[in-house]
Amino acid sequence: MQIKKRAQRKAKCIISLAGLLISLAVNARGVSPYLPLNLAPDIERKIERVLILGDKPIMRRPIAAAIVLEALPKACQRDEQLCEEVRNYLDRYMHTAKITQLQGELAATSGKSIAPIPNQHGMPVDSRWGAVASAYYQPSDYLLLNGGAVAYQGRVNPTGSVISAGFDFAQLDIGYRDHWFSPNTDSSMLMSTEAPTMPSITLSNYRPLTRFGFNYELFFARMSEQNGISYKDTTTNGHPNLAGLQLGIEPADGYALSVNRLMQYGGGARGGANLHEFYKALFDNTAANRSDSALNTEFGNQQAAVTASALFQARVPFAVHIEYAAEDNAFAGNKYFGDTDLTFGLDFPKLLGDYDLTYEISEWQNAWYVHHLYPDGMRNDGYSLGHWFADQRIHNNDIGGHSQMLRMGRRFGVNSYLQLTYRDLEYDPRWAGVGASVPAYKQYHEMGLRYSSTWRGHSLSTEASTGQDIFGKSFARLSGSFDFTSLDNHASAFEDTQDNTTTAAIFVDVGVSRNRVTKILAVDIPNVTTANKNSYHFGFGARRPISDHGDMGVRIEFDQADEHGLISLRALDYRYRFTNHFALGGFFGAARYSIGLPAYGWYTGYSAQIINLFKYWDVNLDWSQYHKLGRDKVLAYDPPSTPDRTRVFYDVEGIRLFLSRRF
Repeated sequence: MQIKKRAQRKAKCIISLAGLLISLAVNARGVSPYLPLNLAPDIERKIERVLILGDKPIMRRPIAAAIVLEALPKACQRDEQLCEEVRNYLDRYMHTAKITQLQGELAATSGKSIAPIPNQHGMPVDSRWGAVASAYYQPSDYLLLNGGAVAYQGRVNPTGSVISAGFDFAQLDIGYRDHWFSPNTDSSMLMSTEAPTMPSITLSNYRPLTRFGFNYELFFARMSEQNGISYKDTTTNGHPNLAGLQLGIEPADGYALSVNRLMQYGGGARGGANLHEFYKALFDNTAANRSDSALNTEFGNQQAAVTASALFQARVPFAVHIEYAAEDNAFAGNKYFGDTDLTFGLDFPKLLGDYDLTYEISEWQNAWYVHHLYPDGMRNDGYSLGHWFADQRIHNNDIGGHSQMLRMGRRFGVNSYLQLTYRDLEYDPRWAGVGASVPAYKQYHEMGLRYSSTWRGHSLSTEASTGQDIFGKSFARLSGSFDFTSLDNHASAFEDTQDNTTTAAIFVDVGVSRNRVTKILAVDIPNVTTANKNSYHFGFGARRPISDHGDMGVRIEFDQADEHGLISLRALDYRYRFTNHFALGGFFGAARYSIGLPAYGWYTGYSAQIINLFKYWDVNLDWSQYHKLGRDKVLAYDPPSTPDRTRVFYDVEGIRLFLSRRF
């Protein structure tokens, strides 16, 4: 009887799934071409700005052209000229066949540095030439053939050579397709375009599914050969496999949340993986990926991240991007991250009329991109798959640090754009541990100025950059590029449609907090909980309505716990308004605890709010918890590491009472 009932339930599930697939197929559109990713910086920046103004958060790249088309009508209410320039560019993707990019670059270089230019597919700073080509042929709505290549001094890679087939809810891509798993545009910890493109098979959707806006991407890639891969009691040589997964939701316009996984496995005698091993590693990595120093038979090398993007259509529109990523899991289980990174991005697509501004800051702990099984770690052809900092250090040197990027642009008339970019990077030698030998790293800094325009319907640009790499070697580069494909420009005179409707509330918090800390230092040392201590509380945030009673937002907060600084990022800050004067809410995010070196962990809590106690003033009472704020034991006063406890952890509980002033 039980077997019969299970069979009936299974049959019902299969029938329901088949019905869903038939319904999706009946209403489906075909495949969409992808737009360039770090290959055409000027138009890519315009597209990013259109997507923010159009309330379309982007959690992964390359971006499907269909998504940009959907964002244009709303974006045009804020910047008609910008939309017209992007629309003119998208025209080249609306044909049966077309060359979309045929660009050449010549450069003059000086200096001794040979470091790669960040996010440029491995292109070194001393490369004297570069070229990008792409074209497509679309015989039907459901089949697209793309040809492409990226070349520079010393390398040619078929980036963009992809066969795409399927539907808007399930597009299959086979070939040299880039992957980028982050809403930030300069700092992506898991997947970026720092390394040359790998061959891969990808299944994804560009049309969000269900009312929660479900999005997904799953890919399998073949990495370059690595020597000395650990396996059992020996080593092996071969090509590791790489699997990437992103699952995301967009429950309201302008807000998206995603979870991301990256798994490096196989290679040489390690072989591949069957479905059971893959599933076990994906959902139970504490069991499938436990280190075994004697046999080295665990599944492989894994990374994870949670990302959030929130867009606000205020008088000055802006976007907030958050990424909390981990190189490994902690001893406590799947839900607690090991060595971590926290990245925060702020993007103003339209500032003071013709200006735009982007700022990103990323801080990471040690052990990123280093693994005991794979001597090259998460690398392809010698370059990092993730953040560009990994190519600005001695190979496999596990050291923590931070980077920043500031980018400002200004528009001059039609299709003329000036952009200034500054990057810096600095390592903290304390992450190496007591008594460890630390390379004499310098502060990396780079300044670049780029001007782009059109000449007889063709895009051209000049760029000058200079700086110093992490080893103190200077570099300077002056380049000019020309795109031989023509740009149809129907734009004439523009007047921006000034939509001053404010759908976002900006606020500042000021008050007090009361916190206590539980220190989890070692297995053989009892946990210690401090007394409650009072501290200041400051915060800055934004929220927007998503329903008649619900609001969604993000927030950054500054407190102290046991007299050490505590910075919190609410990636999800929800409020439900019961009346015009009372609301309850909940929040979720990540936090940074400055205790010797930064410790990171999860951040959750609940809130009650009295709205409009005075005009524009609200009163808030929050209860918050910080879960396993952790870092490796590298400082002199840390307890000794043991195989089952290499990190110190801190749990923090607290309450806050504060005023919020809305603007």
